[in-house]
Amino acid sequence: MEQAADMKGSSSQVRPASWYRDSVQVELAPCEPLQGEQHADVCVVGGGVTGCSAALHLAERGYSVVLLEAEDIGHGASGRSGGQILPGLGTDIATVEQALGPETARRIWEMSREAVRLTASLVDRHAIPCELSWGYLHAAVKPRHVKELETFRDSLSRNYGYHALEWLEGQALRDHLVTDAYPAALYDHEGGHLHPLNYTLGLARAAQQAGARLHTQSAVRRIRRGEPVRVETDQGAVTADTLVLGTNAYQLGLVPELSGRIMRAANYMVATAPLSDAQAAQVLPRGDALSDANFVLDYYRLSADRRLIYGGEVSYDGREPPKLEARMDAKIARLFPVLAGVPIDYRWGGDVAITFNRAPDFGRLGANIFYAQGYSGHGMALAGLAGKLMSDAIAGYGQGFETFAAMPHRPFPGGRWLRKPLLVLATHFYKLRDRL
Repeated sequence: MEQAADMKGSSSQVRPASWYRDSVQVELAPCEPLQGEQHADVCVVGGGVTGCSAALHLAERGYSVVLLEAEDIGHGASGRSGGQILPGLGTDIATVEQALGPETARRIWEMSREAVRLTASLVDRHAIPCELSWGYLHAAVKPRHVKELETFRDSLSRNYGYHALEWLEGQALRDHLVTDAYPAALYDHEGGHLHPLNYTLGLARAAQQAGARLHTQSAVRRIRRGEPVRVETDQGAVTADTLVLGTNAYQLGLVPELSGRIMRAANYMVATAPLSDAQAAQVLPRGDALSDANFVLDYYRLSADRRLIYGGEVSYDGREPPKLEARMDAKIARLFPVLAGVPIDYRWGGDVAITFNRAPDFGRLGANIFYAQGYSGHGMALAGLAGKLMSDAIAGYGQGFETFAAMPHRPFPGGRWLRKPLLVLATHFYKLRDRL
């Protein structure tokens, strides 16, 4: 999730921004605001996983890199999310197959697995203290989900050679998840979870050590296209041969032709007080991450200090959903009665960027502007791969970026004024369907 849109209690007191901000273990070298004129081979805009990964991989290749971030590193979704590291995309792989054919869909599926492996490799290579753990459950909420998950498993096994999904129900499911809320689940042996802010900061630290120059509190106000491109902030400018855009939901009209291709969606999270060993054993005894199969899904995991990190709900109109706190607390209580009385220590929320087809949107504008956006809630692993693939493309190696960029995308219908109301209406339909 992105944006510091902190939830408030019944009083007007603002709660802490996130548990992640209060558990940072990675220290960066100073990232002063940009001042004056600078030149670089590559200017990167955005200090999330996409931008930090691009900066790191480019700097390791010997490029001079300047990264500009409007707030602090990891301020957006990269430092606020559920932290799930998963193969696949925000859309079903069948969507990709229908658009690009089975061969390209298989390549994209394999690259999504590469994204997970890349995450683990970066954590290990740069000694990032981000609590990386393995095990992920995709849970059916109702009988029709059971059939859908069985079909999904069989399709991946038959058509994509993916055999890491284990079917769980009954006692086998309760060994992973102690609740009666789900009739069955797929256990993905290749999926996992981590502390997203420490991971993002770890990438930024590695980029600094490789020679990249990082400037926070340096919002980009204007991009002057050309060869070279000029990127202007309030107090300075960067002239660069190439520009990388990793702004995602924070594009905010900076590049108008990209604005209509994504929508911002607010999502919300809580962190409980630390659980006892006995309580944790009655929630997620093996420490897996989970998301359910609803369209407006809920997701959760345990942190290293045994907090339940729980996320869900959605808003497309910029307003907090009514009775949000009570609804989220009630969901946790229904799932895990053993947590009755456990305090909620943190509440936070913010925006992700979604595309119309929920597939990530990679591409280039002209010869020297690259972008990756619209991960649609599935970006913690993919964003790291996106940064690497843009580095590969800039260096003239590999076809991975072009493979993703071949995915067709259309703007959200309705134009500037109606696109958001239409999306809100569609979401109400899917929320109703989730209840049936």
